Amino acid sequence: MSTAHRVFGTYAPASDPVHGGHQALSRFIAYFETLSRSSLDDIARIYAPNARFRDPFNNVQGLDAVRRVFVHMFAVTEAPRFVVLDALGNTTQGFVVWNFNFRGKGRAARDWVIHGATRLEFDAQGLVTLHRDYWDAAEELYEHLFMLGPFLRAIKKRLQAD
Repeated sequence: MSTAHRVFGTYAPASDPVHGGHQALSRFIAYFETLSRSSLDDIARIYAPNARFRDPFNNVQGLDAVRRVFVHMFAVTEAPRFVVLDALGNTTQGFVVWNFNFRGKGRAARDWVIHGATRLEFDAQGLVTLHRDYWDAAEELYEHLFMLGPFLRAIKKRLQAD
């Protein structure tokens, strides 16, 4: 879905004057799907100076701190890539469903796919002021680890409704 994204069920390219309010969401998706070490130099075109970023491992504020989260991602993974599956939004907020594909390094050197979603808030200039990632670290990561996986799967099985 990297060339067309649904915004409340309709295709809304950034240049569409009827859906112009979704320019911020379209710009974020284009940036997110092509994120690279070199594109981190352009992060101020997407995120506000005082942007907040939160995921299962990070809770930071400020453009430099958000940039460091992505720099770290490139340091600990090989070939990280986000694929946007769906998106909803308007002039003030957005919700993006994605897959994060990467290859682990070291003992985790295998291909991984993490399924998640991001809630976004935009300022009046269309810059991201809040980037909140939602994904299940236990299911997507920890259950696949040698020492932790069996223990977490056993707990999950015990807590499941029949």
